[in-house]
Amino acid sequence: MDVAQIKCPSRGDSRKELVMVINTNLSAQNAASLLMQSSANLSQSLQRLSSGSKITSPADDSAGLAVSMKLNAQMARIDGATNNVNDAVSFAQTQDGYVQQVNSALSRMSELSVLAQDVTKTTSDRTLYQQEFHALGNYINNVATKDFNGVSLFDGNTLNVTTDSEGNTFGMVGINLSGATYATATADDITSLSGAQTALTDVKAAISQLASDRANIGSNEESLSYYSNQLTALKNNLSAANSQITDVDVAQESTNYAKQNILVQTGTAMLAQANSLPQSVLKLLS
Repeated sequence: MDVAQIKCPSRGDSRKELVMVINTNLSAQNAASLLMQSSANLSQSLQRLSSGSKITSPADDSAGLAVSMKLNAQMARIDGATNNVNDAVSFAQTQDGYVQQVNSALSRMSELSVLAQDVTKTTSDRTLYQQEFHALGNYINNVATKDFNGVSLFDGNTLNVTTDSEGNTFGMVGINLSGATYATATADDITSLSGAQTALTDVKAAISQLASDRANIGSNEESLSYYSNQLTALKNNLSAANSQITDVDVAQESTNYAKQNILVQTGTAMLAQANSLPQSVLKLLS
């Protein structure tokens, strides 16, 4: 005959009974359930320590994961804006490099215009001055056609540079070396006294225009530098915020790992004890 349950009177109280169960071991079930929880917590702690992230699955922190995804996307856009700003700075620096040489050329052209006004110079002398004057003018006209990665450096168009993760832009003021002021100066002829006087006036006007243009280039560079610094600071702050959400605190998680490891070992031992309890029923049957 199978024995499913044996009741024994407990000592000291005839109304209480000691129940020893064979078919259903509640102690073992409870121990197994707790052991599963501790094992799951231990596995989660191990994943966090090995990955460096406290969100190893969406279930760990669904709201935090959503915020982190948005922050990561914004930081990616900031990287793109930073690249755009840096390229624009290189564009402006290239412009300035050419403008410095144009300034030297115009300065020499103004000097030639004054030399050509020397009353002791003959027409042949002025013709020699004109040759150099003309060559410098051609150089300036050639610079006006230069480009940067296929984008014209000196067509006078304003370029809108993306400066943040939301697509806002900064307008870089364009420089036009093909404008009337420059074109007039480079087309002058100093082979005559009157022509040299006219050329001097025109070249001085071109130098004034160039000074204004170079100031605009400097202003563009300065503004872009501020935007670049702003983007760097913003990305650092967003990275710090994202770190608070996703990065694991190694010290805290190591403590938790040790705790869960002890609970797993203890739970395993207690489950073994709970599984051995029904064997004591055999002593009642012997």
